Amino acid sequence: MNKRILAAFGTVILGAAVIAGIGTYVASAKNDSRVMQATAAGTMETPQGTLPHYTLDISSYPDSMAGSHGKDGGAHPGYVTYGPVTNFEVPAHSALTITITNYDGGESLNNDFFGKVRGTIDGTATLNGEVIRSISPDTVGHTFTVHGMANQNQELFFSVPLKAVPEEEMPEEGYTQNPQVTTFTVITGDAGEYIWNCEYPCGDGTIAKFGAAMSTMGYMSGHFNVVDK
Repeated sequence: MNKRILAAFGTVILGAAVIAGIGTYVASAKNDSRVMQATAAGTMETPQGTLPHYTLDISSYPDSMAGSHGKDGGAHPGYVTYGPVTNFEVPAHSALTITITNYDGGESLNNDFFGKVRGTIDGTATLNGEVIRSISPDTVGHTFTVHGMANQNQELFFSVPLKAVPEEEMPEEGYTQNPQVTTFTVITGDAGEYIWNCEYPCGDGTIAKFGAAMSTMGYMSGHFNVVDK
């Protein structure tokens, strides 16, 4: 009996180590040198006063055929992906408005926590022009979740769910003509290097659907660098 318990315990430890290794890889790997810099957009009145205002406009797709990974979808044409790039550089101590156009469908989250808007100004986002604080966890297509600690005193976290395109509006080829558009604003804080990832299980059947595109840098994850200007 003791041998069986030890064997089972060893399996759990091994599984945890594998998952931790994947997390470490996602946090450190840089297999795409392209970086999108936020666009200056004047100033914005915020709860922290008047701040410089910047914007980022990105999209999420059901496959990699939109061109961001090269001709014919690159190495993984069937992988879901963000685009046009997945590494971002944004100014510190600024208001940053991010607009994400989602062309992908979806199902249910593994964790309802990520169905809520978190870390944005006022805890809200707009979905197709309407203010939201959450969406139903069974209608999520992806999330945009930034997290990490630059040092012992500086951390950054925000997470926004993206509404899935209804199944009946997903064409067999190409992309829907009616994507779901989500916009939100965050305050960036001190300079630091962070990572972002999707928390919707949109990978293959491994690791609770967090394999494949979910564990390959440049598709459903990337770097989010806050820099001093």
